[in-house]
Amino acid sequence: MPRFVSLLASAVCLASLALFARSAAAADHFVPLFNGNNLDGWDGDPELWRVADGVIVGSTESKKLAANSFLATKKAYKNFVLKAKFKLRNHNSGIQFRSQQHKDYRVTGYQADIADNKFMGILYEEGGRGILADVTPAFTAKVTPEEVAKHVNLADWNEYVITADHAHITQAINGFTTVDYTETSDKGATEGIIALQLHAGPPMQVEFKGIEIAELP
Repeated sequence: MPRFVSLLASAVCLASLALFARSAAAADHFVPLFNGNNLDGWDGDPELWRVADGVIVGSTESKKLAANSFLATKKAYKNFVLKAKFKLRNHNSGIQFRSQQHKDYRVTGYQADIADNKFMGILYEEGGRGILADVTPAFTAKVTPEEVAKHVNLADWNEYVITADHAHITQAINGFTTVDYTETSDKGATEGIIALQLHAGPPMQVEFKGIEIAELP
């Protein structure tokens, strides 16, 4: 192996180990963002979001959306490990982070995409630069939509783990890393709210539970 490639591989490995160590250290400090009973601490259109049997349910069955709508935390977060379980019935959703809330329940910023198609697992910037990281190279292996699909059960619950550690962002679904991204643009936000998405289009439903966060230094 050429020396440069060897050094690059070592650097990637060390960076990954450092991230793993920080994430492991955060594991003892997770706090829930959803209390399982109501939407205290969150802000969203009450016609679209409700709590049922300890689960946040978002549905557009009774209200057609002209634009995407979001349920957002009232608190902002900077560096963290975020865990959330989701079940998508159909269409498109996502978990916003380091995002900004605007009027009419609109949100812009980073989004870990949830979809019933090839966009599952990508990193998207809502209302901004669009796709930032498709299901792209993770270390030396190419992550494809077909590979992501093997790790997702659209008929059941799945777990997203999103780590935002300064410029380094990773996303994993059911333990499978879909995105390993380092922000190089000054357009990337360093702090903001967490939010859940309902997408404009056909009537859809998405559910969330087990939402918890561990803040990193």
